Amino acid sequence: MADPGMKVTIAGVTLKNPVMSASGTFGNGQEYAGFFDLSGLGAVVTKGVSSVPWEGNPTPRIAETPSGMLNAIGLQNPGIDVFIERELPFLAELRKKGTRVIVNVCGHSVEEYLSVIEKLRDQPVDLLEINVSCPNVKEGAIAFGQDPKMLESVTRACKEKAAQPVVMKLTPNVTDIRTLAQAAEAGGADAISLINTLTGMKIDVERRRFLLANRTGGLSGPAIHPVAVRMVYEAAHTVRIPVIGMGGVASGTDALEMMLAGASAVAVGTATFHEPCAMIRIRDEIRDYLVRHGIADITELIGAVA
Repeated sequence: MADPGMKVTIAGVTLKNPVMSASGTFGNGQEYAGFFDLSGLGAVVTKGVSSVPWEGNPTPRIAETPSGMLNAIGLQNPGIDVFIERELPFLAELRKKGTRVIVNVCGHSVEEYLSVIEKLRDQPVDLLEINVSCPNVKEGAIAFGQDPKMLESVTRACKEKAAQPVVMKLTPNVTDIRTLAQAAEAGGADAISLINTLTGMKIDVERRRFLLANRTGGLSGPAIHPVAVRMVYEAAHTVRIPVIGMGGVASGTDALEMMLAGASAVAVGTATFHEPCAMIRIRDEIRDYLVRHGIADITELIGAVA
């Protein structure tokens, strides 16, 4: 058969294939450019960008776990002004080759989110991914994404300010992901992405101390994949907007599982730490699956398991 169609569309933005980087695991792409041609990806998702520089958490900030890892980086980044001047030109060149650019936006208040969004209005950016796992300093440090009313409110504010389509990145650290998906949709989100990391902890029993200076960190990797697939399924069957699935995707099979559950695209994160070219391998494994099963277009698989 002819090469199968690999294009997918998220909020009116067409990606050449459904594979993208997960925010916080790929920097802004430059350090991986020596390993493979980044134009082979559907999109590059940047590290979180804030209105002012964030130093992040104290070290140690990384700990290995069975089938995964804990991180407590704390969204360290140089701020939006440095990002636009130093990082965005590289991404703009990549965008000219057809790879979409998605900027992850973080903040401790609605005003901080909006400041970043405002500065990105006229920049070469295709989508905005809003990290609502950030603590709201004005509301007792509860994460924006853990309260449905707060999530709907911040989504609406971001949509009113943004020139690009808005993707709300949902936290899995809640009782019912469907309620949050509905809140994001009600606030006007163009798409949602999930899952962010699960909160975890690791203790060194010999030294009787926490392995992370922050005590807790975000668990990622294959260990969380079944949880992620379940949440993607629940969210995709609750809202009408597109879903980007992530969480422990390390193979084409993992990615296809996400898409069959309802995701329109998938993001790869932890796998790239030990295999820099993992996303390209996953893309090729998806294409091989389509050929092997005689599937002409990948969109036939989205939500095919009901």
